[in-house]
Amino acid sequence: MTTITTYGHEEIALGERPLIICDVDEVALEFVSPFAGFLKARGYELLPRSFRLTGNIVSLESGVEAAKETVRELLDAFFAEQLDWQVPANGARKSLSNLSAHADIVFLTAMSPRHYEARRAVLDRHDLHYPLVATVEEKGPLISEIHDERDHTVVFIDDMAPNLQSAKRHLPHAIAINYMSNDHFRTMAPHPGDDIVSAETWGEIESIIGRHLGA
Repeated sequence: MTTITTYGHEEIALGERPLIICDVDEVALEFVSPFAGFLKARGYELLPRSFRLTGNIVSLESGVEAAKETVRELLDAFFAEQLDWQVPANGARKSLSNLSAHADIVFLTAMSPRHYEARRAVLDRHDLHYPLVATVEEKGPLISEIHDERDHTVVFIDDMAPNLQSAKRHLPHAIAINYMSNDHFRTMAPHPGDDIVSAETWGEIESIIGRHLGA
């Protein structure tokens, strides 16, 4: 068994079996729909005009786009209150439970570590008790650190092409899967790359991983 302590959070103990590293927002948990509800409660609207937040968040009263700093403040406030808003993506809990019979699972979330406890709480509320790492750094190097050159299959699931491409740069043999829970925003997402597999449901993710693991 390999034991790793990452970023001062919880200890990750990996067994002698494959590893699945999974993003949280828009992958394990819904983000776009809860964030849109959060914004509306605060006088803003998220317009699905392009695959980004800045420029698409507008004041309900004036129609004026929120400034970049305002968007950052709204995101920070949402993550502080995420326990009140976020729920698992459709099928995520069941598929992760099924996959956990064949592989170790670690959550890797792009979030300031100061929101770690809130994120841990919302995952635990929904029985997603897998180890969690929060980082604002590039994901590829951290994925490589967690995997630690182990002689086992590693899978990385994320909704953002740069994160998936970073994973492939640092672990070329990794199976990288692009998935975004929100159907509308998924259609506007840039192509993740030819060496990255795309999925539209958690059932599809489970099938892709199962084929690679022979499960």
